[in-house]
Amino acid sequence: MSTEPSAYLLVPGAWHGGWSWWPVAKRLRAAGHRAVTVTLPGLADGDDRAGLRFQDAVDHLVSEVERRALTDVTLVGHSWAGYPIAAAVHRLAGRVSRLVYYNAQVPMPGRSMADDNPPEVAAFLRGLIESSPDRAIPPTLEFVQQIFMQDVAEDAQRLLAELLVPHPGAYFLDALDVPDVTTLGIPTRYLLGEHDHALPRPGAEFAARLGVEPVLVPGTHEGLLTHPDAVADAILAA
Repeated sequence: MSTEPSAYLLVPGAWHGGWSWWPVAKRLRAAGHRAVTVTLPGLADGDDRAGLRFQDAVDHLVSEVERRALTDVTLVGHSWAGYPIAAAVHRLAGRVSRLVYYNAQVPMPGRSMADDNPPEVAAFLRGLIESSPDRAIPPTLEFVQQIFMQDVAEDAQRLLAELLVPHPGAYFLDALDVPDVTTLGIPTRYLLGEHDHALPRPGAEFAARLGVEPVLVPGTHEGLLTHPDAVADAILAA
């Protein structure tokens, strides 16, 4: 486990806000580090999501690092956040010392998140986006129970479903327009929940895109909420 003070920037996945990282952030701070959680545009309660593009998320992430004058940053992305951190790190390479993907999708250059899903899933996502007045995908309790946080108490599942917000559709549809993160030479780790059912491809396949083996941690896709001690320890050890 690292003992040198450093900065951790924790980026939430689709439908989530910075609140999803709060339990882990508290543990990183207790270990003597600076931990910052961010909520990307459109992912706060009451946000206007119409017209948002993937680049808006990337710009916000870069702006937060620069505004806070963060250096020696470990950039941590959960789930879909593998996309914005992969784009932002190319503009923050002098400030980022490590990348950590947690239950995250690892993008391919020139492809969107929808493109990287199986065709039937991609078609389903596009249908949801097209049918939404503001082109955002709403969360559902069924999605939480079956994919995000299975095998936990129903009251916890219902709470999570109420906290989630609609996800801007273009965040899934816009392609990544930067080279592979492996070209930057930044140390990268991949953490994988032992019972993650949400990833569209095996976590080991995403880790292989980074040239690493996944490090297993307890929990489902939402282990950052249900197993924050283990997730924080794994991030510190990355």
